[in-house]
This record gives sequence, structure tokens and C-alpha cells, in this order.
Amino acid sequence: MYASPYNLLLGYTINAYVIAYNAYGYSQASPIGNGGITVFVPDAPVSLTNNGLITNKSVIGFTWSDGSSNGGTDVIDYRVSWD
Repeated sequence: MYASPYNLLLGYTINAYVIAYNAYGYSQASPIGNGGITVFVPDAPVSLTNNGLITNKSVIGFTWSDGSSNGGTDVIDYRVSWD
């Protein structure tokens, strides 16, 4: 299950509880959970350029800089695509 709180700040800790209900009424609240931390997808990398020291007829060398936000958690990999 998921819930959608709004206007959360990056890195904000959320503590929540759950109440069940059916046709007869509502349960007691669950114990407060140990919380979650809001995270988002990272910003796109910037300043993509060809690294001429690496590029040859069989290898393309790229350099780039991280976007301004990592979304609240470390970037673990990048995917390079070309056409």
C-alpha cells in the first residue's frame, strides 16, 4: 500500500500509523512506524561533452557533471545511450 502526502521536502522523515476500517467501524491506530525518508529521482546530468583524449574509432569518451540534486540518495549508476 502507499499514501500520497503532498509538499514534502527532500530528506524529510515521515512517521505514520494505520487505521483499518470495515462496515462496523474503525480499529485502534497501529503503533507509529519507524518512518520513511522522502526521495526523488535525480536531476539529469549536465555538461555532457566528448573527451577527445579517450575517443577513437572504437571508443567514445564522455564526461559530464551531476545534476544539482541527487534526489536524496546516492546515484548508483548511469545509462549512456546513442543513436
